[in-house]
Amino acid sequence: MPIPASALTFLTQLKQNNHRDWFNAHKDLYTEQLAHIETFAGILLAEMNQHDLIETPTGKKSLHRIYKDTRFSKDKTPYKSNWSGSFTRATKQRRGGYYFHIEPGNSFIAGGFWGPNTQDLKRVRDDISYDPSPLRKILNSKTFKETFGSLQGEQLKTAPKGYDTTNEAIDLLRYKQYLLIRPFTDKEILSPTFVHLANQTFKAMRPFFDYMSNVLTTDVNGEVV
Repeated sequence: MPIPASALTFLTQLKQNNHRDWFNAHKDLYTEQLAHIETFAGILLAEMNQHDLIETPTGKKSLHRIYKDTRFSKDKTPYKSNWSGSFTRATKQRRGGYYFHIEPGNSFIAGGFWGPNTQDLKRVRDDISYDPSPLRKILNSKTFKETFGSLQGEQLKTAPKGYDTTNEAIDLLRYKQYLLIRPFTDKEILSPTFVHLANQTFKAMRPFFDYMSNVLTTDVNGEVV
């Protein structure tokens, strides 16, 4: 079942009328469009469980609230102008998270490690510093390049503390986040094949996730921690 054009139209209207009076007057329309996104997320979850083990129980549970937390934001508009959701991989041995974002003119599928803690970041950097070839092989693969282009995420301008600027993997060591992102056009979002495209995009993340999971669940000697 494809996402209908009305789901994007609603977001456009909401962006133009981002205040509580308009939203409350169109609450039924919001509920109707939300149901389409819940259906999409449910179908996607079922597809993902064919190639990964997902902890998120239902498509509905994957969705993020449309209500914004404006306490620490300069933008005080109360609603997000997108549909979004995330899926959590099951068990501590499976690291990395899946995310989808549907917004007119700015839709994408993403995954990876948005805010790794200090310990995890050092463990990954130590592994990369010791031998970057396993990660480079993944990043240089045809599937990865065709799907994501390159690794994304915030980077340091210089070498992280404790690592030499002449290290052969300095380009990878500078990353503070490890993100895989694939943009989609509105036409692709509304296509009957979008669920398949989204699932295949998530599936293409697995070699990267498998590498990171192995690093983050073992010590420097390869022993499970």
